[in-house]
Amino acid sequence: MTIKWVKTDPLVLRAEPFCYGTRLTVRQLLELRRAGHDAARLLTDHPELRIAGLAHAYRYAGEHRDRYAEFFKPDGSLAGPGLTPEQAELVPEGLRIAGIVVAGKPAARPGRGAKPKR
Repeated sequence: MTIKWVKTDPLVLRAEPFCYGTRLTVRQLLELRRAGHDAARLLTDHPELRIAGLAHAYRYAGEHRDRYAEFFKPDGSLAGPGLTPEQAELVPEGLRIAGIVVAGKPAARPGRGAKPKR
């Protein structure tokens, strides 16, 4: 069974995107991250949350920047601590997005100061 880690349901939490198996919205997780809560603390404080769910929530925010603009720094990364490199090893490689899911600066994207690869 494939789990859709971030869900939206018009009958749940006023259609605010939330993490599967929890009542934590993507917005709540971003607010906690911006306040300095790292992944270890979030997972301890919310045992129903899984590291994969947290990574998917951060990626969802990255894919919906217009909805979560206040959580992004000028360099394009999410405010607050992301996953450490050790924690990132626990999530699929496709989720290890620098500056969004994993702590650090985001990789330059074409059209934003970086030249596309040829």
